[in-house]
Amino acid sequence: MWLKDFTVFSTMQDQDNKIGLIAGNGKLPFLFATAARHQNKHVVAAAIWGDTSPFLHFLVHQIAWFRAGELKKLFDYFRRQGVRDVVMAGQVNPGNLFNRRHEMDEEFRALYEALESRTADTIFSAVAEKLKSNGLELLDSTILFQDYLAPPGTFTEREPNPSEMADIHFGQKIAKTMGGLDIGQTVVVKDLSIVAIEAMEGTDRCIRRGGRIVREGAVVVKMSKPQQDQRFDVPVIGPKTIQVMREVKAGCLAVEAQKTLVINQDQCIRLANESGITIISCPAPDDC
Repeated sequence: MWLKDFTVFSTMQDQDNKIGLIAGNGKLPFLFATAARHQNKHVVAAAIWGDTSPFLHFLVHQIAWFRAGELKKLFDYFRRQGVRDVVMAGQVNPGNLFNRRHEMDEEFRALYEALESRTADTIFSAVAEKLKSNGLELLDSTILFQDYLAPPGTFTEREPNPSEMADIHFGQKIAKTMGGLDIGQTVVVKDLSIVAIEAMEGTDRCIRRGGRIVREGAVVVKMSKPQQDQRFDVPVIGPKTIQVMREVKAGCLAVEAQKTLVINQDQCIRLANESGITIISCPAPDDC
């Protein structure tokens, strides 16, 4: 599934044809860099030690490496390169903030200590405001990924059974409540019981934890937050998600339609069909 004509990208106001990329982990930075180059954009990447793949080097025009918490260095880098618009693609692991090897600079420490809470949204929102005050605009992270947003419907050969549908409806309400509290996006459910809730450890570890408790047939529900900021932390699934579900013999994955990015959809469907896993995408919590 390749990208089509993204006219919205033409609205970026960058006379030098440059776009900054804060690259986290996973495949999204690669997909963004490829799509941006197809739009003849000059991609200036900021890679994060411990998150970004070194192979991104081959898809961008320029790349520099930063430790988590080096905000001033990051701002200076983009300004020197003439970048005004920035996209964040791929997760920047919040856990890096607890790594003592990653010392915060004065800019980030002042931001961090001023926060009333230190959830993913509050941290990244504060970073976005700092970017803006430094002449940099953080754009919608899905700007080049519209074709990757999950359409409504069942993707796989197997439809969810009545028990799984009941767990999906139950899990959606829990996931939305969690998202409203900025705890996480994923919940693992079985027989109308909450088995695991995602926190800072991420989706894959949440699925493993819940799957080991249930042992077989877990239902995984991943939803966007009620006030989802499209600039960062957009829900994403991919082949690795399905592989983890296979490991723990989970039976069903439900995501929110038009709000969840599906990476390598064909591979996800193939892996799911091979394991009897069903993948369903629902327009809203009450519309499955």
